[in-house]
Amino acid sequence: MLYYLFDWLQEDWKLPGSGLFQYISFRTAMAVIVSLIITTVFGSRLIQLLHKKQIGETVRDLGLEGEKTKQGTPTMGGLIIIAGILIPTLLFAKLDNIYIIIMVVTTLWMGAIGFLDDYIKVFKKNKEGLAGKFKVIGQVGLGILIAFAMYFHPDIVVREQVHDPSSDKPVEIVINPNTGETIYADNVKSTKTNIPFYKDNEFDYAKVLTVLGIDNPWATFGLFLVVVVFIVTAVSNGANITDGIDGLATGTSAIIGITIAILAYVSGNIIFSDYLNIMYIPNSGELVIFAGAFVGACTGFLWYNAYPAQVFMGDTGSLAIGGIIAAFAILIRKELLIPVLCGVFLIENLSVIMQVSYFKYTKKKYGEGRRIFLMSPLHHHYQKKGYHEAKIVTRFVIVGVILAILTIVTLKVR
Repeated sequence: MLYYLFDWLQEDWKLPGSGLFQYISFRTAMAVIVSLIITTVFGSRLIQLLHKKQIGETVRDLGLEGEKTKQGTPTMGGLIIIAGILIPTLLFAKLDNIYIIIMVVTTLWMGAIGFLDDYIKVFKKNKEGLAGKFKVIGQVGLGILIAFAMYFHPDIVVREQVHDPSSDKPVEIVINPNTGETIYADNVKSTKTNIPFYKDNEFDYAKVLTVLGIDNPWATFGLFLVVVVFIVTAVSNGANITDGIDGLATGTSAIIGITIAILAYVSGNIIFSDYLNIMYIPNSGELVIFAGAFVGACTGFLWYNAYPAQVFMGDTGSLAIGGIIAAFAILIRKELLIPVLCGVFLIENLSVIMQVSYFKYTKKKYGEGRRIFLMSPLHHHYQKKGYHEAKIVTRFVIVGVILAILTIVTLKVR
């Protein structure tokens, strides 16, 4: 909203300083600052309100050290994160930008699913919360919505690559050697996405079907739809599972947020995208503002969520965080980097799948279930081994930083 106000002041009144709002970097910095203020200053008031209303966590007895001290700690703190994301985004981003609209819808959608789950647990005294099938329906519904928008919305395009007459390198910008004129390629609808370790750094979902002898746009959309739904479901569940000890999900998510902000900036900047030889996505640079608000919200919430936690985000926060990261990666066409970027979420997810699968297999074969880990998800395994929560979180965050650096490095690896 402030963008349009200052744009008007700049155009009609020539107000000094109003032109700053034309710069994504300035609006991103403001989004981070406002998000931090909301989550730290107003976050404390929400925590007090949650205490007053006795909206506390019911801790299951897992035999872990220190878990009983967490009984009654305020939950549903994800409301702080959501406010810290949405308010700065609404203030500083262009609200008619389709990418911003999708991210706002994603935040509200996944936040609502998580809130309903927490509400059932806290107020209905049902420890199971929202039935798993309804969570999955919500995640699949969001995935379908994103896939339809990506495939059919006219404003979601990429700049077609052309070939420089003086070289074989595909680029988005060509300088006419005779006139010196800058020639830009056309913006087109495409099912291409970025992929690391590949010569042209691009992968087209349609090619998968072409290999199978299928050349049908609806079949291509079907494949893309399945991929998007899988990513949204997997990443949101991964974030939800990772939120098991103080500060773990928040800390790793903040690192992921910084990384996707960088990826969005280079993807939405024609000069950087051409230099890095990655896909240029017009108007996607506006997502950097949303990413800034996301990083600010996660960092501000970590102020209260670090060990010993004064508040838990609950499913309200964890499902929203996972959905946001998945949708963001898909919109900037970096979804195939998720296994690296969200490696901590992936490991946590796999540890649960491996544990449950092996337990069922050994129970069927030997008559008794056996375990790979002392407990899953993986962070509980290390708790069982006697590691302190703070040390586990610190080491997982370090791993997250390494994975983030590797993700950025892949932009230049062919």
